[in-house]
Amino acid sequence: MIVVGLTGSIGMGKSTAASMLRRMRVALFDADQVVHRLLASGGGAVAEVEAAFPGNRGEDGGIDRNRLGQRVFGDPQALMRLERILHPMVAQAEKRFLAQARARGERLVVLDIPLLYESRGAARCDYVIVVSAPPMLQRQRVMRRRGMTEARFAAILKQQMPDAEKRRRADFVVPTGLDRGFSRRRLRAIINTLSGQERRPAHCGSPAGTYRGAA
Repeated sequence: MIVVGLTGSIGMGKSTAASMLRRMRVALFDADQVVHRLLASGGGAVAEVEAAFPGNRGEDGGIDRNRLGQRVFGDPQALMRLERILHPMVAQAEKRFLAQARARGERLVVLDIPLLYESRGAARCDYVIVVSAPPMLQRQRVMRRRGMTEARFAAILKQQMPDAEKRRRADFVVPTGLDRGFSRRRLRAIINTLSGQERRPAHCGSPAGTYRGAA
């Protein structure tokens, strides 16, 4: 089974690309979605996160993610404590997803992980797709988000690997600065190409004919 990583910096269109892949009926693991479930009412991380960061429960009994984000943002030690709670749980969910996909006989699966390179998760993937857009468009998208400020955006970018480096490391780059139809066709071509391949040996570099479109 071929494991494909999907990643991209904030505002680059990764969520849209993931939705397109789902509509293509590609089996996709969404790390962010798992975190949301873990922090929602009844989620497996609620008690431990509340114990580590008291006062962050919402009215529904789950963790208020916005409040928690404000608590850990800009505090590396607090962020590390939160990651030590959440990362093992997300890793277990990923293992279950992969085991179930193998049992179903899936030919190819996608791991949608925002900080794939930053967390060294690319080592778990046979290939990596990076979504990318021009910096001006990225900024426009991000600044439309509720509660976003220039300072917060700059701090987030500082924590992430530069887009140029992600594109350099990627096996496939999908530009999202054009129309959605273009991005969808690019994704479909990549999936069709990889679905007909065997897993790449660890020593190999990027496959011939990768879709490194300009961002």
